[in-house]
Amino acid sequence: MSLTTSDFRKAMGCFATGVTVITVDQEGEVHGMTANAFTAVSLDPVLVLVCVDHRARTHAHLHARKRFGVNVLSSDQQAISEYYAGSSEEHQHPESAGARFDRTAQGTPVLQGALAYLECRLHSTQPAGDHTIFIAEVEQVEVREGEPLLYFRSRYRDIGPREPEP
Repeated sequence: MSLTTSDFRKAMGCFATGVTVITVDQEGEVHGMTANAFTAVSLDPVLVLVCVDHRARTHAHLHARKRFGVNVLSSDQQAISEYYAGSSEEHQHPESAGARFDRTAQGTPVLQGALAYLECRLHSTQPAGDHTIFIAEVEQVEVREGEPLLYFRSRYRDIGPREPEP
């Protein structure tokens, strides 16, 4: 049995993930991309990783800026995820998808309404096939109430109704 790209994508689609938008400031402009290949790496020091396709414009911005934000999307931010999943040439009017940004003291863009925000400073990179693994130290976090935007089998999902607490 030989593995095909289609088979691999189908198998990975069985792994439900949260959805993030990676944001970076490049010469005063907000650049971003949707990513679900994001995870915690370490608690001491506090490290996370995100995998970015070499062809993505954000790839070059992360290398150049070495500072970025990870915005964990809330259940009502699907349009923002779809917007930043498209070609970066189309990212001229993020407000059309409902995306509005604040800035940290370091100038990193923070997506308003995100469920959580992590401000990160690049720690190291590791080439991995057609992607680069960006490992970053988390310098600041902000957490808000709400439900997450989930992705499973190539579709956005809701977490479902909460069970009453005993």
